[in-house]
Amino acid sequence: MKAMALPGYGGPDALVPMELAEPKVGPGEVLVRVEAAGVNPVDWKMSGGGLDPLMVTHFPLIPGWDVAGVVERNGLDSPEFTPGDEVFAYIRKDSAECGGYAERVAVPVRMLARKPRTLGWAEAAGLPLAGLTALQSADRVRAGAGDTVLVHAAAGGVGSLATQILVARGARVLGTASPANHDFLRGLGAEPVAYGPGLADRVRALAPDGVDAALDYVGGESVDVSLEVLRSPERLASIADPRAAEAGGHYVWVRPDGAALSGLAELADAGRLTVFVDRVLPLAEASEAWRLGARGHTRGKLVLAVGDLARAAEAG
Repeated sequence: MKAMALPGYGGPDALVPMELAEPKVGPGEVLVRVEAAGVNPVDWKMSGGGLDPLMVTHFPLIPGWDVAGVVERNGLDSPEFTPGDEVFAYIRKDSAECGGYAERVAVPVRMLARKPRTLGWAEAAGLPLAGLTALQSADRVRAGAGDTVLVHAAAGGVGSLATQILVARGARVLGTASPANHDFLRGLGAEPVAYGPGLADRVRALAPDGVDAALDYVGGESVDVSLEVLRSPERLASIADPRAAEAGGHYVWVRPDGAALSGLAELADAGRLTVFVDRVLPLAEASEAWRLGARGHTRGKLVLAVGDLARAAEAG
């Protein structure tokens, strides 16, 4: 099969096309024909060795933990899905080797969910990691109906999904963003707040009694501001700064969860969750996708087109 892979740790220039054997399909797994693969910052961080202290890595390494595609065949004892099912998944395993930047990938059924009917391949591939991160961080602080929740970087990939999830639950969302993204946040149902010096005062102006919960997707000063305006530090969750846990809150590392993905799919199909895709690039341009993502100027997800999606793009 065709894949974009690395022979050893390295950056975008080390990511090269390879012809590799199809992955073995173990018990409790299915083989998925990949239509689209989501691109996330963890892809280039892992490929540069940033997760080496945490994960065993085998080379050649195929990056990519977000996929959407079609089940091709089942391994032993995997009755939950059948060939032809359209699925999507966050496929982080215990070790890193066979990711989603390939024509096929073996996926444990516990990580899989049926693709939302209303989302295209690109949108479905952009949802799993960011969507589960948003959901699990909100769940960790029990953010829901009646709460006032401060969301840092609310216009970003994770933040925009967290905002929509919270609004769907009946929460009031105060979202930090640059002024250029304030109308975007209003469209999601949030009350925008400009980040930068004086942020705590601007939050207090909107919530004089403080906020019930805070979700930090930035780190640094966002944690400090959250602790200033929170009623209780235990309702702070951060994916970017371990100081949140040191202060009595939570430092969140997202877990694969097919059942939770099914819940996100239901929200999407109900029209309550939109996945914003900034750009779709062919699999062969994965290095360029990394460069674009590292610049930090995209609004929405970067996605790689694989399989029929790539062929349709070429024909169009």
